[in-house]
Formats: sequence, structure tokens, C-alpha cells
Amino acid sequence: MSGSRLFRAFALGASMAAFSPTAESVQKPPDVESILAHLDDLYRSKSSTSRMEIQVVGRRTTRTLRLKAWSRGEEEVLVVIEEPAREAGTATLRVGDNLWNYLPRIARTIRVPPAMMLGSWMGTDFTNDDLVKESSLHKDFVSRVERRSEDPKGWWLTLDVKPDVVGRWAKIEFLVSDDWLPIEERHFDRKGRLARTMRFDEVKTLGGRRLPARLVLTPTDAEGQSTELRYLEIAFDVPIADDTFSLSRLEQTR
Repeated sequence: MSGSRLFRAFALGASMAAFSPTAESVQKPPDVESILAHLDDLYRSKSSTSRMEIQVVGRRTTRTLRLKAWSRGEEEVLVVIEEPAREAGTATLRVGDNLWNYLPRIARTIRVPPAMMLGSWMGTDFTNDDLVKESSLHKDFVSRVERRSEDPKGWWLTLDVKPDVVGRWAKIEFLVSDDWLPIEERHFDRKGRLARTMRFDEVKTLGGRRLPARLVLTPTDAEGQSTELRYLEIAFDVPIADDTFSLSRLEQTR
């Protein structure tokens, strides 16, 4: 997930204007800037609450988490583990570029320092950096339509990071459907190596919006390992108390 795609996933989307391509628009290459602006808005909302299930698959074990998340705008998100019982109450708070983890077993709140931003988030294949960095496909990359895809039907886009943008990815290859929903993202590091692949599927209506309900992240350098995120329920533009995104609330999550 480029930039804060994980955060956007927790804070699922707001400005999803319906897009109904005509036969002619499907056949000719689409306007790449319009697609990227649409994708940037796909996982945003003024506010949202959601419940999710994350399954972390390793070579020897599989671990499942149930989560609840609250979000407001692009800068505030609270994610709380509800299950399993031994991890219930473990939580992450993001406010702007700041990130904290609360660990109920030791009753401590830990601020995530810059040196740990590329570390695993809660033992998944997502990183702490995924929750914080607010990259924009539309603003941070030079993009082009690469080629037509027939199976599945859609378009491959290539995004090369701009020289003055700081981040992990030098290039992203992005497959979008004819109705501009994400199908696959491939992330290449600064040395040009494929680092991970994100696949989107199980498109359904959630919270009144048509979205991929499942995201599967697979790292290239860890055979047999993946992290799957599935949405169970979502509500958009709901009232959220101001103290939700505070350190005091973070420590009361259990």
C-alpha cells in the first residue's frame, strides 16, 4: 500500500462519485490524472467507523485479529484490537504525523519514533509508516497509462516518484478496472526491486458504496507470508467525539 493506503483503508472513503464508463471510454486509454484523483478519493471520508478482520499468514502459523477503527478527515485515526482476548485493547492512534501504540499488558503508551517507522505494524506485513505517510498518487508521482489489460479487463498504470518526494517507493504499477476500482498494486523500492504486491477483490456494497472488501498484501522476500484485511462493516460521515483521538482515550480502549 503506497503511502498511507493502510490509513485510507481504515478511514474508508468519502467522495466516491459514481463512474459509469461508456463503451467508447473503455476502449480508448483513460485520462490518467482523472483516474488517480479518483483513486486518491476512493478511501477517504469526513469521518467513519468500521470493523475489520486481519489474517496474518506465516510459514508455520496463522493469526487472526478483529479490529474497530474510528477516523476523522485525513489526519486522525484510532484502531483498537477487539479479538483475540489476549490482545484486546491493544491500540494505535494517529494524529497528523504522530503515531502511538498502547499496550494494555504493560499499561504503557509508546510513541513510535522515526527509526521504527518501517517496522511491522502489530505483527502484520503493513508497516508503521503505512499508517502515517500521506502520499498522494495524484501529486507525488509522474504517471502514465502503460497498457490495456484484458484479463481482468482494465488498464495498467505506471507511476514514477517525483525527484523531490521522500518515500519508500520509486515506482508503483497499478491495475484499475474499467469502472476505476483498484485490482492490483505492485510496489518497487528505490533500487528498482519488486518489494510487495497488494491485491483487491470481493467487490461489494458497504456503507452504501461499492468497494473492494478484501485487500491482500504479499511481501516479495517472505515466501508463504501474507496479510489479508477484510471489511466486516462500515459507516460513513458519522458523529465522533472530539476526545476519541486523544492519548487519554487511547489508554481507555480496553
